[in-house]
Amino acid sequence: MTAKDRKDKANRHFASDNWAGAPPEIMKALALANAGHAPAYGADEWTARAVKLIEKQFGGNCLAFLVSNGTAANVLGLSAMLKPHQSVLCSSVAHILVDECGAVEKCTGARLDPVPHMNGKIMAQTLEPFLLAAGNQHQSQPAVISVTQATERGTLYSIDEIRALSRFARKHGLRLHMDGARLANAAAALDSPLRDFTRAAGVDVLSFGGTKNGILFGEAVVFFDKNLAKDFPWIRKQGLHLMSKMRFIGAQFEALLRDDLWLRNARHANAMAALLRAQLEKIPGVEICFPTDINMVWCRFPERAIPKIQKRFSFHIEDPATRMARLVTSFDTSKADVMDFAAVVKQAVDGK
Repeated sequence: MTAKDRKDKANRHFASDNWAGAPPEIMKALALANAGHAPAYGADEWTARAVKLIEKQFGGNCLAFLVSNGTAANVLGLSAMLKPHQSVLCSSVAHILVDECGAVEKCTGARLDPVPHMNGKIMAQTLEPFLLAAGNQHQSQPAVISVTQATERGTLYSIDEIRALSRFARKHGLRLHMDGARLANAAAALDSPLRDFTRAAGVDVLSFGGTKNGILFGEAVVFFDKNLAKDFPWIRKQGLHLMSKMRFIGAQFEALLRDDLWLRNARHANAMAALLRAQLEKIPGVEICFPTDINMVWCRFPERAIPKIQKRFSFHIEDPATRMARLVTSFDTSKADVMDFAAVVKQAVDGK
């Protein structure tokens, strides 16, 4: 292997924070959990400690359950909130609608109703028209509002915006679900405890992300309305996500939440996205599309420049028609990675 091959192999990309590996603390925790035998199906000490730490982050008086991935967290959490004749109001760019292959609809029988968004966010004042089906036996009945924090466009709901959605939900007999795949990044950007914009803001059920924050696999479903968790042990088992060797998810969450590793990871990823945006804004011909609230930069490159950039760095073009690119930084993105990327972009835009 040549020096160039080694450099390319070690290169960090901007396609997704899912592309990153895991920090040393996580790998050490996995190695320690791998020593000897332990009870299966979550009856182990690592899972018990992890669940306790998760619940503590949200102020206690809630129930947390570990699952293996984010789609499972969303699907199973919503399964506990829905009946097959009901529907979920969500953004038209929501992950549950666009990127989960119809899993929510297949597994719950309920319908997803896309709502217009502003930079990824839905607002309470726009939801009234979607309640016209209420009481009509011929149509799915609205039962849940689902929001993503931070959104698929890398923007943030303020605490007041979440509270407004919760008030709207309560007024109309609905529940509020939150997809928190990048909840850590949201907390870092808001400089707010996790509970302040989840439980305290009126969220009923949360998908709490770990994978995008640095662990290899694992998410949690957190019930702030504990009545909704009554049947969840069976929902999780029937939904194929009661992991036999649960201790390996528990050990990762324990390492992530102990000593604020989760927050350090998120703050660093957010800072690298801010630096990336600042560098791209200096390049004529690059257009920034949305606010950069977390570890995500949306932009447009000149069409001729895209293949040249992608020869060196991987990233996704979410909308080929408009050339809109999504760039995501991770806990292990370095300043050198950002500056190298910006230099490649400038050369490609300049036609070099």
